[in-house]
Amino acid sequence: MTKLSVNINKIATLRNARGGNMPDLLKTATDIESFGGQGITVHPRPDERHIRYQDARALKKVVTTEYNIEGNPVEKFIELVLETQPTQVTLVPDAVDAITSNAGWDTIKHKDFLKDVIKTFKNAGIRTSIFVDAEARMVEGAAETGTERIELYTESYAALFSKGNHSQAVKPFTEAAKIAHKCGLGINAGHDLNLDNIKYFKENVPHLLEVSIGHALICESLYLGLDNVVNMYLNKLK
Repeated sequence: MTKLSVNINKIATLRNARGGNMPDLLKTATDIESFGGQGITVHPRPDERHIRYQDARALKKVVTTEYNIEGNPVEKFIELVLETQPTQVTLVPDAVDAITSNAGWDTIKHKDFLKDVIKTFKNAGIRTSIFVDAEARMVEGAAETGTERIELYTESYAALFSKGNHSQAVKPFTEAAKIAHKCGLGINAGHDLNLDNIKYFKENVPHLLEVSIGHALICESLYLGLDNVVNMYLNKLK
């Protein structure tokens, strides 16, 4: 079964809109785990507009499943990850002012930088993953950095799937997953995956270990309830 890691950034956004501690981020994380979620993901950004660095530290004390921290490996982020010691760190090439992640790494251009950062995390016993586009050369480049996994950036899949082009949408991801597996890389995926498109993706992308879903899952939960939605995803990922 592909694991479901729930990104709780949007819970922090809602909390931050009014100040205080409603909704309670830590309780939400433990509730998600009790509902069956197999991981918690956070993506702190330098301006801390949703997840704060202190949130990432506090979550380490309560998350009992897999804990994934993702972000651009600037010095402050590296220090946070080394201090927090999550199960996995996912490296994302975000610009400081990015609204959301919008591209994978150029693993060829940034190979030396990624190798150094990944070595630092691996020496600390933290599993590493790199956010990449579904392109053969980028996947092959990732394998040369020493990373243990990649996370396929799935926005293009979601966009084409919504237009009815299902087989066309998933084809690059099927091929990228095959290449990654051949290179000895574990395969994660995330971005714009939702209840409509997740099952088809899971059925057509081999060796898929984990999906990270936040925005869609939280939006769907407004209508259907968080417990219900988490289990709807789990059923589609079986």
